[in-house]
Amino acid sequence: MKYPTFVALLAFGLLIGCDEKPQLQLSQQNVSSNNAPYSVDDDIPATAYMEHDEVYNAESVIPPQCYTKTDGINNPCYACHQTDKSDKNKPNQMFDGNLQGNYEFSDLGTKNHWKNLFIDRTELVKNISNEQILEWVNQDNYSEFIAQQKVTEDWQGEITPIENLAYPEKAFDKLGFAKDGSGWVAFNYKPFPSTFWPTNGSTGDVMIRLPEAFRTHQGVYNQDVYLANLSLVETALKGLESVSTPTIDEQRIGTDLNNDGQLSKISHLNKLSHYVGDAKDTLAYQLYPEGTEFLHTVRYIGVDNNGQIYNAPRMKEVRYMKKHKFKSNAALASSYYREAKEKSFENLPQTLYLGDQGVNNTFGWIINGYIEDKQGKLRPQHKQELAFCNGCHKTIGSTYDQTFSFARKVTGEKGWGYINLKGMQDVPNKGEQQGEFLTYMERVGGGDEFRQNKEMLMRWFNDEGHVDKQKVASAKDLYELITPSAERAIALNKAYLTIVKEQSYLFGRDATLVEALNVLQHVDESQQPLKPEHRYVWDMQLDWSNL
Repeated sequence: MKYPTFVALLAFGLLIGCDEKPQLQLSQQNVSSNNAPYSVDDDIPATAYMEHDEVYNAESVIPPQCYTKTDGINNPCYACHQTDKSDKNKPNQMFDGNLQGNYEFSDLGTKNHWKNLFIDRTELVKNISNEQILEWVNQDNYSEFIAQQKVTEDWQGEITPIENLAYPEKAFDKLGFAKDGSGWVAFNYKPFPSTFWPTNGSTGDVMIRLPEAFRTHQGVYNQDVYLANLSLVETALKGLESVSTPTIDEQRIGTDLNNDGQLSKISHLNKLSHYVGDAKDTLAYQLYPEGTEFLHTVRYIGVDNNGQIYNAPRMKEVRYMKKHKFKSNAALASSYYREAKEKSFENLPQTLYLGDQGVNNTFGWIINGYIEDKQGKLRPQHKQELAFCNGCHKTIGSTYDQTFSFARKVTGEKGWGYINLKGMQDVPNKGEQQGEFLTYMERVGGGDEFRQNKEMLMRWFNDEGHVDKQKVASAKDLYELITPSAERAIALNKAYLTIVKEQSYLFGRDATLVEALNVLQHVDESQQPLKPEHRYVWDMQLDWSNL
């Protein structure tokens, strides 16, 4: 038996808001879960597996993207599976770039269990009006969720409110600090290719929060201390010697950060050995300090009256991570070795469930997630649904400390603030010259992993199916490059809503409109997925130096 490895998708999230309109209730005549598209020989609904605690897919850590047909040349795999041994101090010791050239699935994993990819949802969405879906996506379903958590006496998981999170312009100041004093900070980052491109189904955002000691000086909240420590985290994770910052007042910190012999206002910070304020932790290369938290919201695609795309108030998912235990490089290497050993013994993946707290990825992080129920209210994910998270946030070669988004933050001062694709350029990855998204489309042969986003093919590819490099390079910004038309956005929202009404997340949560054609239903391991000349070494970090 062989064993799988994993592709990447995601970063992490949540949402909150203040819309007081009643929840829209789409009638069953519009979207009927009783008419879910299950075949005669496979008609057990996803809810039945969860209700009876029967495992549907023991290999749910293999995401749908791993089953993409490559034809030997179309490579979306490189964005997750990487081996770069040039940095001997790198904590990520997965080194799984070989998976660009080999299918290493278990016998069970060779079957594609993500059958929602093979559903044509045209009939299912035809009775959902544009007015209905737009009303649906513009409702806040997060604040009610937080309120319910607070009054649930036996709830043992995290509670992570941000006031007005459904409406980011109300929730955050210009530097990304939550206005409610909760300590969450939004940052501006380049979405991971291409699952998190709005044109492929969802919008989203990410917030970080450091432990209280990193936000205080002598027990009192101090934003200058917090800004300094956030910037130091950035230098540590990205391996930078220095970074630009919003103005930091050294007098308020009581420390001469730039070693010029005076306490002044600074806008540049060199890497230090230790964090400042009440925090005593040392900086660790490419690792976050213990207690770091992330929130990631996966939202519907908002469409305003002018057809402009924005992050809708309603969220599909709320994702949360907390680094509950700091692990040294040696401890992480041991964890990677344990994973490799389990695979060599042909063991199926194991997920350590923690009840309300979510799952432990065994690399120092607790992961939790929430998803819509049939009525659109956020609910805790079932343990089978949560196991899916380990596919990206456990053992793949491209991540930084098992995460994605912060390593992709706009470096320095310009990266503090809520995500904004307007004005953001397609900068290259570290060590490369060409724009990252242009490179991705060139290597993948499409505007998504499955090469079925027809709008992206029409916009950015020529009649021969090759990316129009000049056209992509001349795009005004990422908003122009990776956001859908209003028509496509509305259709994708409708398609995802049918999955919500079915509660069929175990079968896949990608908002596909028609049956996927470039996806394998069963893997033939005798064939190499990619020819050697179409495999790549790549670093998800970005070169923002020309900003």
